[in-house]
Amino acid sequence: MSAEPIIYGLIFIGVLVLVEGLYLVAFGKSISLNSRVNRRLEMLNKGDRREEVLEKLRKEMEQHVGARTIPLYSLLADRAQKAAIAFTPKQLIMIMAGLSALAFMGLTLGTESDPPVRMLLSVVIGVGGVFFWVTNKANKRLAMIEEQLPDAIELMVRSLRVGHPFSSAIQIVAKEVSDPLATEFGVISDEAAFGREVGESLKDMAERLDMQDLRFLAVAVTIQQQSGGNLAEVLAGLSKVIRARFRLFRRVKAITAEAKWSGKFLSAFPILALIVINVGDPNYYDEVRDHAYFIPACFLVGIFLALNLFVMRMLTNIKV
Repeated sequence: MSAEPIIYGLIFIGVLVLVEGLYLVAFGKSISLNSRVNRRLEMLNKGDRREEVLEKLRKEMEQHVGARTIPLYSLLADRAQKAAIAFTPKQLIMIMAGLSALAFMGLTLGTESDPPVRMLLSVVIGVGGVFFWVTNKANKRLAMIEEQLPDAIELMVRSLRVGHPFSSAIQIVAKEVSDPLATEFGVISDEAAFGREVGESLKDMAERLDMQDLRFLAVAVTIQQQSGGNLAEVLAGLSKVIRARFRLFRRVKAITAEAKWSGKFLSAFPILALIVINVGDPNYYDEVRDHAYFIPACFLVGIFLALNLFVMRMLTNIKV
């Protein structure tokens, strides 16, 4: 029995754990979305000045935008921007290179594959591990923001109805809700304190996170600032619309879950079957491995599996 597939999986899991460990060691527990106190307030409580905190947070949120011109890193830049990864683009590239080197060492010690194969697999594990980690961070962060947004808007509505100005309502949201939305609104509050228009800050946040609900909020605030009106009533209606969209999205997600998992299973089953066959009988394909059509057939199967994932994703990706 060959243990190489198990070693590949263990090395990949080790890469993910190592990246998360480096992230928490470098930036502390406050970088976690599960922290009770939002990161901006914790930085202010440590004695940092308000303008220093604002500059640092804005740099973290926008540093990946200018890195889209770096070859290959452009695939990761959008996700890193949405996840607000505190690592700089250079640091992420260095981490990918270091993890690839560690994966190569692990493959060298744990497997007997050829050096070119080890090099290719180590690059795939190093780069793919960081890509998977950043994508998971981005999806988790955006999902939490979508869930927090209706409550934050309702909190602003209550603040406006008792007589607070909109800038104070933004500041209350930055203090009362938890991360990740609290830090985002805290940056908007600080920018407003230094003279920037709230509508412009909201628009930039919506474009950076690429969220339709935030665009609705930015448009509502901008229109009210230009033409006037009862902002509390507008935001109350917007909160109801966002909650309705959120419920509909969850319902669609539940309905399409079976189809999504069916597509994933059907795509993963041939690979799992291949691994099980090779573990149970490493010589199973020896008689056909030297055939002229063996390698082209492997590529063809891989292409069909990728097309299956793509088609299933398109069929179940319903816009709400």
